Amino acid sequence: MTTTDTQDRPHVVKDAKGKRPVFYEAPGMDQAMSMIMVLANEISVVHDRLDSVERVAAKHGIDFAAGIETLELDQAALETREAWRQDFLERLFYLMRKDAQEAGQAATHEGYRSTIAEIAEG
Repeated sequence: MTTTDTQDRPHVVKDAKGKRPVFYEAPGMDQAMSMIMVLANEISVVHDRLDSVERVAAKHGIDFAAGIETLELDQAALETREAWRQDFLERLFYLMRKDAQEAGQAATHEGYRSTIAEIAEG
């Protein structure tokens, strides 16, 4: 699959419906583990691709390390990297975003007033 192939496909994020299973008692631990697994997946893919690139380059007598140290990116390359980074962060924070969205939808004016009243009473 080439970079062009992945860019031509629309990126669709589907949210699962219903309650998610909870594995850890500590609040936020399930979300943290989800983020860790996303990062582990990304690192694994990057490692394999970098290893492949270095092996192909070495067969052709190319020293990528020296080239990378002196590389200067143009604006288009910087924008492409930033777009990738934003997509990555969206996937990384997926569960937190979903939880916040669900909490926002569940919040009502009546619930807000009730919370304020509870706080005021001490």
